[in-house]
Order: sequence, then C-alpha cells, then structure tokens
Amino acid sequence: MSSTATPSSPIRRVAVVGAGTIGASWAALFLAHGLEVVVSDPGEHAEAQTRARVQAAWPVLAELGRVQPGASPDALRFEPDLEAALAGVDFVQENAPEREDFKTDLFARMDAILPPRVIVASSSSGLIMSRLQSRCQHAARFVIGHPFNPPHLIPLVEVVGGDQTSADTIDRSIAFYRSMGKHPIRLNKEVPGHIANRLQAALWREAIHLAAENVASVADIDAAVSQGPGLRWALFGPHMTFNLGGGEGGLAHFMHHLLGPVQTWWDDLGAPDVTPELQRRLIEGVNAEAGHRGIADLVEARDAQLTALLKTLHR
Repeated sequence: MSSTATPSSPIRRVAVVGAGTIGASWAALFLAHGLEVVVSDPGEHAEAQTRARVQAAWPVLAELGRVQPGASPDALRFEPDLEAALAGVDFVQENAPEREDFKTDLFARMDAILPPRVIVASSSSGLIMSRLQSRCQHAARFVIGHPFNPPHLIPLVEVVGGDQTSADTIDRSIAFYRSMGKHPIRLNKEVPGHIANRLQAALWREAIHLAAENVASVADIDAAVSQGPGLRWALFGPHMTFNLGGGEGGLAHFMHHLLGPVQTWWDDLGAPDVTPELQRRLIEGVNAEAGHRGIADLVEARDAQLTALLKTLHR
C-alpha cells in the first residue's frame, strides 16, 4: 500500500532501519505517539530484542505522560526485508552501523526505493551527511537527525543537512521531531561529531588526562562532574552557566574578571596518549566505580533517575 502523504501533510508511518538500542528506543517513542512503525533489521535476533526493548521502555514513557490514547507497543511491525519495510512510509529514521561505506551504500539503496518526498534521517553520531548522500539521486531529502541515547528519554536531536540537503527537508525534520516531544537543534554547518559529542569528547579527553596524571581516581573524576557541574548542566548549558556565574553583570562581568584564570586552565589542558596500559587503568577504574552493578543495573538506575529528572524539569 502506498502512502498518500505530501510534503505538507502529517507523518503517519515511520520506518526505523537498524534495530539496535537506538533504533528500538526511537521505535518506542514513535509508537507512543500513535504512529505506524515498522522496524527493519536483518539480524537473526533483531525482532525479539527490539520488541523486548520497546516493552521495557513503555512504562517509563507512560510515567512521563508520553503515551497517546490507543497507542500500544504491540502495534510494532517488524520486517527484515528493507524494500518491504519501506513501502508506504512517510519518514525513515536510520540507525545502521556507524561506518561511512556501509551507510553510503544503504542510502543509495533506500534512495532507489523511496519516493522523493520521503525524508531519510540518519542517527549517525558523527559522520558527514555530504559524504553519505553523495551517491543518491534524490539527495535533497537526506538529513542527520542525531539523538542522544536513549532517544525515548533524552530530548536532544541534532539536525544538520549535507551540501545537497534542501532547506525544506531540514524544516520538516525539525517540525516532526518537535511533534514527537523532542528538542531539535539546527546546525548551521557540518562538523565531525556534530555538537554534543564534540563537547562530550572534549570533557572526556580532560577526564582521561586527569586520570593518567593520577590527579584523582576514575570514580572521583566522574563524581566531580555528576555531583557538581553536571547538575547545573541539566538546567543550563556552559554559556548560560557562566552568565549566571558573573552575577548581576552576567557573562560580560565573568569574562572581564575570570576569563584570564580560565585561559590558564585551557593552556594546561591535556592531550593524553591513550595507551593500552592507560585503557586498562580506566577500565579497572570504572569497574571499581560500578561495584557489583552490571550494565543492565546501571541502565535501569540511569533511566529511573532520568525519568525523575525529566518529570521535575517539565512540571
């Protein structure tokens, strides 16, 4: 059955291509908003894993009030064949392995199947869309729509087009994500890693440097973030945080009085060589920090605390 949607009509049917943790999380969010969702992945256990992850996400979505009346996780349709999965869809959220060659081939395949009006958004965490769309005849409809994990909880979506992406595609993508309760941000230009992952990478580089220099344990370096500035960052980003740090004078006062000391910190930041030995120390440190808690336990605790935080922030 073919869709009758036009570029200006609502998106009703979404294909989620690639069913890892990100794809399943997207699927849960789309289903909760009452969309028709088909997931496609050729993996042997992909369907069972996807359905289990969607079921696990559903109580949290319900607690946050994000489940529309009549929506159900059982409405998910799974179709391992890509062409069958794309039939009649209005929007595609791609979550394939983070390899440029793989995604470039996949995009060319999808481009040959889909009508030109259907947007294909990639969850790529850092690849450049201009390269991924390079072999597509209808390249204007390809865009990056990078979420933060898990997408059904974290509001952020980074939206950026390639050199052939149309302004209409970007505008429609932002409008769609906003209708899903997300907080889309528009990037004015392509950079590897987009914005949030670059910021994360910069902080992690310094955290690794501090561990390498034995300034503190891995656990205490993590606590320096989670029990300190991380709490403020849940409310405001770095610019606004330092604007408040300037008191009544705002960021102008902060820069006038404190930019000098901050500059000395910048000059002293590290660029660690992450040797096998340093990797081992970091892994041992994070395992000690986790204690008896396995990955599943940590994910459960993270999601429970994220849910509580989101409920507080959006009251």
